[in-house]
Amino acid sequence: MTLLEVTGLGKRFGGFVALDGIDLAVTAGERVGLIGPNGSGKSTLVNCICGTLVNDAGTVRFDGKAMDGMAPYERTRRGVARSFQLPRPFATLTVADNLRVPLLYTVNARPGAGLSGAALDARCTELLHEVSLADKAAQLPRDLTQVEMRKLELARAMAAEPKLLIADESMAGLSHSEVEEIVALLMRLNEQGVT
Repeated sequence: MTLLEVTGLGKRFGGFVALDGIDLAVTAGERVGLIGPNGSGKSTLVNCICGTLVNDAGTVRFDGKAMDGMAPYERTRRGVARSFQLPRPFATLTVADNLRVPLLYTVNARPGAGLSGAALDARCTELLHEVSLADKAAQLPRDLTQVEMRKLELARAMAAEPKLLIADESMAGLSHSEVEEIVALLMRLNEQGVT
Protein backbone atom coordinates (compact mmCIF):
# COMPACT_ATOMS: atom_id res chain seq x y z
CA MET A 1 0.00 0.00 0.00
CA THR A 2 1.35 3.43 -0.95
CA LEU A 3 1.56 5.58 2.16
CA LEU A 4 3.11 8.72 0.66
CA GLU A 5 2.63 9.77 -2.95
CA VAL A 6 4.25 12.90 -4.36
CA THR A 7 3.30 13.74 -7.94
CA GLY A 8 4.74 16.48 -10.15
CA LEU A 9 5.95 18.48 -7.16
CA GLY A 10 7.46 21.86 -7.93
CA LYS A 11 8.80 24.69 -5.81
CA ARG A 12 10.30 28.02 -6.89
CA PHE A 13 11.97 30.76 -4.93
CA GLY A 14 11.53 33.76 -7.24
CA GLY A 15 13.29 32.79 -10.46
CA PHE A 16 15.16 29.88 -8.85
CA VAL A 17 13.62 26.46 -9.48
CA ALA A 18 14.31 24.31 -6.41
CA LEU A 19 12.05 21.37 -7.34
CA ASP A 20 10.62 20.54 -10.74
CA GLY A 21 8.30 17.61 -11.45
CA ILE A 22 9.30 15.45 -8.50
CA ASP A 23 7.52 12.09 -8.27
CA LEU A 24 7.98 9.86 -5.24
CA ALA A 25 6.06 6.94 -3.76
CA VAL A 26 6.75 5.38 -0.38
CA THR A 27 5.09 2.13 0.58
CA ALA A 28 4.00 1.42 4.15
CA GLY A 29 6.90 -0.14 6.07
CA GLU A 30 9.49 0.92 3.53
CA ARG A 31 12.79 2.64 4.36
CA VAL A 32 13.85 5.26 1.83
CA GLY A 33 17.03 7.31 1.71
CA LEU A 34 17.12 10.54 -0.24
CA ILE A 35 20.65 11.50 -1.21
CA GLY A 36 22.14 14.34 -3.20
CA PRO A 37 24.63 17.19 -2.96
CA ASN A 38 24.08 20.34 -0.92
CA GLY A 39 21.57 22.60 -2.65
CA SER A 40 19.92 19.80 -4.61
CA GLY A 41 16.51 20.34 -2.96
CA LYS A 42 16.35 17.53 -0.39
CA SER A 43 15.27 19.74 2.52
CA THR A 44 12.95 21.72 0.25
CA LEU A 45 11.22 18.46 -0.70
CA VAL A 46 10.93 17.46 2.97
CA ASN A 47 9.52 20.90 3.82
CA CYS A 48 6.93 20.65 1.02
CA ILE A 49 5.88 17.16 2.18
CA CYS A 50 5.59 18.32 5.80
CA GLY A 51 3.84 21.60 4.95
CA THR A 52 6.55 23.96 6.15
CA LEU A 53 6.74 25.20 2.56
CA VAL A 54 3.84 25.38 0.12
CA ASN A 55 4.55 23.63 -3.16
CA ASP A 56 3.89 25.66 -6.32
CA ALA A 57 2.95 22.64 -8.44
CA GLY A 58 1.99 19.02 -7.97
CA THR A 59 0.34 17.17 -5.13
CA VAL A 60 1.24 15.43 -1.90
CA ARG A 61 -1.02 12.58 -0.85
CA PHE A 62 -0.71 10.68 2.41
CA ASP A 63 -2.60 7.52 3.24
CA GLY A 64 -4.73 8.10 0.14
CA LYS A 65 -5.75 11.68 0.95
CA ALA A 66 -4.46 14.96 -0.48
CA MET A 67 -2.57 17.13 1.99
CA ASP A 68 -2.07 20.17 -0.24
CA GLY A 69 -2.96 23.32 1.68
CA MET A 70 -2.82 21.60 5.08
CA ALA A 71 -0.79 23.23 7.85
CA PRO A 72 2.19 21.30 9.26
CA TYR A 73 0.37 20.51 12.53
CA GLU A 74 -2.55 19.02 10.56
CA ARG A 75 -0.17 16.79 8.64
CA THR A 76 1.47 15.72 11.88
CA ARG A 77 -1.89 14.82 13.37
CA ARG A 78 -2.63 12.74 10.26
CA GLY A 79 0.54 10.73 10.82
CA VAL A 80 3.50 12.52 9.17
CA ALA A 81 6.25 13.53 11.58
CA ARG A 82 9.71 14.85 10.97
CA SER A 83 12.89 15.54 12.81
CA PHE A 84 14.88 18.61 11.93
CA GLN A 85 18.37 18.81 10.49
CA LEU A 86 19.24 21.17 13.34
CA PRO A 87 17.60 20.02 16.59
CA ARG A 88 15.18 22.62 17.95
CA PRO A 89 14.27 21.62 21.50
CA PHE A 90 12.55 23.92 23.95
CA ALA A 91 15.71 25.17 25.67
CA THR A 92 14.11 26.01 29.04
CA LEU A 93 12.19 22.73 29.35
CA THR A 94 13.64 19.47 30.61
CA VAL A 95 14.23 16.58 28.22
CA ALA A 96 11.05 14.91 29.51
CA ASP A 97 8.99 18.07 29.10
CA ASN A 98 10.28 18.36 25.55
CA LEU A 99 8.37 15.12 24.91
CA ARG A 100 5.28 16.09 26.87
CA VAL A 101 4.61 19.05 24.55
CA PRO A 102 4.19 16.99 21.36
CA LEU A 103 2.34 14.30 23.29
CA LEU A 104 -0.17 16.86 24.50
CA TYR A 105 -0.60 18.72 21.25
CA THR A 106 -0.62 15.93 18.69
CA VAL A 107 -1.75 12.70 20.30
CA ASN A 108 -4.33 14.38 22.56
CA ALA A 109 -5.77 16.27 19.58
CA ARG A 110 -6.85 13.02 17.90
CA PRO A 111 -10.44 11.85 18.44
CA GLY A 112 -10.70 9.44 21.35
CA ALA A 113 -7.19 10.19 22.59
CA GLY A 114 -6.46 11.62 25.97
CA LEU A 115 -3.15 11.19 27.70
CA SER A 116 -2.88 12.85 31.06
CA GLY A 117 -1.32 12.30 34.45
CA ALA A 118 0.21 8.86 34.85
CA ALA A 119 -0.50 7.79 31.25
CA LEU A 120 1.30 10.87 29.91
CA ASP A 121 4.27 10.26 32.21
CA ALA A 122 4.39 6.58 31.23
CA ARG A 123 4.40 7.36 27.49
CA CYS A 124 7.10 9.98 28.03
CA THR A 125 9.25 7.47 29.96
CA GLU A 126 8.66 4.84 27.26
CA LEU A 127 9.89 7.24 24.55
CA LEU A 128 12.94 8.19 26.62
CA HIS A 129 13.81 4.50 27.08
CA GLU A 130 13.34 3.93 23.33
CA VAL A 131 16.05 6.50 22.55
CA SER A 132 18.27 5.67 25.57
CA LEU A 133 17.69 9.02 27.30
CA ALA A 134 15.73 7.88 30.37
CA ASP A 135 18.59 8.85 32.65
CA LYS A 136 18.58 12.39 31.17
CA ALA A 137 14.86 13.09 31.72
CA ALA A 138 15.37 15.89 34.26
CA GLN A 139 18.23 17.58 32.39
CA LEU A 140 17.98 20.54 30.05
CA PRO A 141 18.76 20.04 26.34
CA ARG A 142 21.93 22.14 26.64
CA ASP A 143 23.40 19.38 28.84
CA LEU A 144 23.07 16.76 26.08
CA THR A 145 25.76 15.63 23.67
CA GLN A 146 25.29 16.01 19.91
CA VAL A 147 24.08 12.42 19.46
CA GLU A 148 21.75 12.76 22.46
CA MET A 149 20.26 15.90 20.90
CA ARG A 150 19.57 13.91 17.72
CA LYS A 151 17.93 11.18 19.80
CA LEU A 152 15.78 13.77 21.57
CA GLU A 153 14.79 15.22 18.20
CA LEU A 154 13.75 11.77 16.98
CA ALA A 155 11.86 11.09 20.23
CA ARG A 156 9.97 14.39 19.84
CA ALA A 157 8.94 13.31 16.34
CA MET A 158 7.95 9.85 17.60
CA ALA A 159 5.81 11.41 20.33
CA ALA A 160 3.36 12.27 17.54
CA GLU A 161 2.95 8.51 16.92
CA PRO A 162 3.56 8.84 13.19
CA LYS A 163 2.94 6.35 10.43
CA LEU A 164 5.70 8.11 8.46
CA LEU A 165 8.84 9.54 10.06
CA ILE A 166 11.01 11.84 7.96
CA ALA A 167 14.43 12.11 9.57
CA ASP A 168 16.09 15.12 7.93
CA GLU A 169 19.86 14.58 8.12
CA SER A 170 19.58 12.99 11.55
CA MET A 171 23.18 11.75 11.33
CA ALA A 172 24.93 14.87 10.00
CA GLY A 173 28.08 15.72 11.93
CA LEU A 174 28.10 12.54 14.02
CA SER A 175 31.00 10.14 14.47
CA HIS A 176 30.90 6.66 12.93
CA SER A 177 29.81 5.02 16.20
CA GLU A 178 27.13 7.70 16.75
CA VAL A 179 25.82 7.18 13.22
CA GLU A 180 25.54 3.47 14.03
CA GLU A 181 23.47 4.34 17.14
CA ILE A 182 21.05 6.46 15.11
CA VAL A 183 20.79 3.87 12.33
CA ALA A 184 20.03 1.17 14.91
CA LEU A 185 17.35 3.41 16.44
CA LEU A 186 15.76 4.11 13.04
CA MET A 187 15.79 0.39 12.22
CA ARG A 188 14.06 -0.43 15.52
CA LEU A 189 11.39 2.17 14.81
CA ASN A 190 10.87 0.72 11.35
CA GLU A 191 10.54 -2.78 12.81
CA GLN A 192 7.84 -1.37 15.11
CA GLY A 193 5.84 -0.29 12.04
CA VAL A 194 7.02 3.26 11.39
CA THR A 195 7.70 3.91 7.72
